[in-house]
Amino acid sequence: MLYWNILRKRSWETLADAETMIRAEALVKNYGDFTAVKGVSFNVLKGEVFGLLGPNGAGKTTTIEMIEGLRRPDGGHALVAGYDTRTELKKVKQVIGVQLQSTSLFDLLKVHEIVKLYASFYPESVPIEPLLEDMILQEKRNDRVKNLSGGQKQRLAIALALVNDPQVVFLDEPTTGLDPQARRTLWDIVLRLKERGKTIVLSTHYMEEAHVLCDRICLMDSGRVIALDTPRNLVQSLQSDSAIEFRLEGSEEHTEAQEQLVMTALQELREVKQVDRRKDIYVLYTDHLQSSLIDLITISDAKAWKVLDLQTRTATLEDVFIHMTGRSLREE
Repeated sequence: MLYWNILRKRSWETLADAETMIRAEALVKNYGDFTAVKGVSFNVLKGEVFGLLGPNGAGKTTTIEMIEGLRRPDGGHALVAGYDTRTELKKVKQVIGVQLQSTSLFDLLKVHEIVKLYASFYPESVPIEPLLEDMILQEKRNDRVKNLSGGQKQRLAIALALVNDPQVVFLDEPTTGLDPQARRTLWDIVLRLKERGKTIVLSTHYMEEAHVLCDRICLMDSGRVIALDTPRNLVQSLQSDSAIEFRLEGSEEHTEAQEQLVMTALQELREVKQVDRRKDIYVLYTDHLQSSLIDLITISDAKAWKVLDLQTRTATLEDVFIHMTGRSLREE
């Protein structure tokens, strides 16, 4: 039995579906002469999974920590469940659960001992055994933390974030460094949290993770919000459903004039909405894959281009980010 099903009723009233649970307004954070967060604003609605997506160094973690009350903003402010993180931090802590990007745990404690320890920090907490069961840690309850795998430690960190039955759960890059199976297990846990009405703020630089889990995504780069919408709408902003990727033999030796002729020719292919070049890879965005492929093959024959490593795929959030910034989400 999942622990959410056996919690006693809370005193707060049921919130309307469209109620704002988090309001971040013009958040700024400086470290000396460096501004890590530059006027970030967004709202998070009750019951949604809200993603902060961007490369390492985009300002995601600093933004989350200001909303959690762990860092004081140098400008702007944040409200969580109606409480101001600057003046009502104690109330904020009562309604949030936090899984940090890097969590230091007591290695020599057993799993059930550390959960009981964290539960003791709150006036009210959830039943421990059902919580361990739902985090797939029941069989590890008597194991010491130091003996857990990476995925098990992340699930334990999420259990600790849920021990006070928070309204809002912050997950900061929860799957970084995990193998694919452990990552998928955590995805299932996040989706179950959403099913039970939790509001979740998820920071990640994995585009697939954001696309699968998030109702809306806030794309961040260099401390700023560059786009905010549903995954579907962000991808549709490219105005193309599919992408064609390929290389041209010898293109790395093209002069600027030769490269411009290639780009112009590619832009004239049927149904191609946009052409990008990433290092030595050309990317064509198209609404009609077959027509664009036929034209690409035809023009390659006519111009004696040798096409290499041709592949097709659907357009992704990575494409959106590259289109807006010229850089990959995966760049360090």
